[in-house]
Amino acid sequence: MAVKPMTKGQILDHLSKKTGTTKKLSGQFLDELVALSYKEAKKSFTIPGLGKLVVVNRKKRMGRNPATGATMLIPAKKVLKFRIAKAAKDSAL
Repeated sequence: MAVKPMTKGQILDHLSKKTGTTKKLSGQFLDELVALSYKEAKKSFTIPGLGKLVVVNRKKRMGRNPATGATMLIPAKKVLKFRIAKAAKDSAL
């Protein structure tokens, strides 16, 4: 049987119990952290011990249309990636 990930409600419940605050206050904190990470992502946003959001430039490349099989040029673009911290990776694996 597969283990299911925690829901937002379960996360808020856990945070409120650990910090001795209400679920509403924990939810506001979590929402503010997410909003701040979106705002600061262009400059690289780090959550110590967890990882960081970074903007990466992808080069243009050749690809293939799966429907027709024709080759096509995929243009260069910026993408947002999350790089997990070594401590988090070591604890999860």
